[in-house]
Amino acid sequence: MNFDLFRVFRVAGRAAALVAAPFTLHGAQVALIHINGPIGPATASYISRALDRAAADKDQCLIIELDTPGGLLDSTKEIVEKLFTDEVPSVVYVAPAGAGAASAGTFITLAADVAVMAPDTTIGAAHPVSLGSGTSEETNSIMMRKLENYAASFIETIATKRHHNIEWARSAVLESASITATEALKLQVIDFIADNVPDLLRQLDGREVAGKVMDTAKVRIVELPMSAGERLFQMLWRPEVMFVLMLVAVYGIIGELSNPGAILPGVAGAVALVLALYMGSILPVNAAGLALFLLAVALFIIDAFATTHGVLTAGGIIAFVLGSLLLFNRQEGFSLPLTWIIPATILTAGFFLFVIGAGLRAQFLPAKTGREGMAGGTAVAITAVDQRGGKVLFDGESWEAVADAPVAAGAAAQIVALEGFVLRIKPKT
Repeated sequence: MNFDLFRVFRVAGRAAALVAAPFTLHGAQVALIHINGPIGPATASYISRALDRAAADKDQCLIIELDTPGGLLDSTKEIVEKLFTDEVPSVVYVAPAGAGAASAGTFITLAADVAVMAPDTTIGAAHPVSLGSGTSEETNSIMMRKLENYAASFIETIATKRHHNIEWARSAVLESASITATEALKLQVIDFIADNVPDLLRQLDGREVAGKVMDTAKVRIVELPMSAGERLFQMLWRPEVMFVLMLVAVYGIIGELSNPGAILPGVAGAVALVLALYMGSILPVNAAGLALFLLAVALFIIDAFATTHGVLTAGGIIAFVLGSLLLFNRQEGFSLPLTWIIPATILTAGFFLFVIGAGLRAQFLPAKTGREGMAGGTAVAITAVDQRGGKVLFDGESWEAVADAPVAAGAAAQIVALEGFVLRIKPKT
């Protein structure tokens, strides 16, 4: 609701500005932004804000320098819709050398008014990924075909609107086709190849884009950085961050349960759990990976009590590694590297084996203090003690005591129990 209102006010404000100062193509600058990483909500917000800013500044165009392994379909759709409806000409530039516009990047590149690539870059591999676990194989197959058909129709619509190679666009989705910049130019997938941004502006100069002749021969390049909020969300919106939050939630909550009253671990674990659940609603989490992760935690806890000679711990380590590998495998650009998984596995296994195991076992040890802790202790008879009573010395204090078997004065006795304020003892053997 608030988001919709925000969009309404933003569009209304922009419309008022355009009425007051009509858009002209004879501005003295172009806007430039850099997208490097997975496509997600922060990316969509960044591109949308940059287009609005370019329109307000009456820039010649907005150049989006792109290098992405892919991203979320919802965010990609939002970006494509914005590129289609905004009045500022958009140029997607796949750069620098070695960069790629894979998966979601293919849709965004083809959706721009002008698609450009740097030498030694690639584009394609836009086939939708598997839907993950939780449904039958037949259901997954049907849903996968629906997703493939939708993605193929979506990219065909984009290619048709921007006059790109429709057949190749469909093959990028249905066959995961991927090509270099040189091949993309030959197949009319892109408009031209540029070595750098100045070269791009030189080749763009004089071109007719959306019915307007571009004047980019002598323009000033203005870079629009991400806002603080966008940078923060882009930094946090990563599988590695959610993985760490899940570990903190597990460590904190289990640590609080094994050491009641510590408070800090419980609070930290609860906060981390809420944040992890929020990010899980956005990130492409695999149900099978999450199940294996939770199974590993359960095996570690059980092994803290059971004498299995490390069998359950070994199983927990295997489940933890497999779960971590599968946790984010449903979308391009979202996976946990082994450099994160291996240290986390060692840390988690050690945490449960030594820290949590010791804490949980300590809760089941016999009491060492108080009334319960007196049973089994050794007292010294001050006087002879029998069933009629007597006195003993325990822990520096004199106690009334009774004994079923007589205990001589000065002899050691073992405390059997505390009955009210009287110790029941027996001769020490």
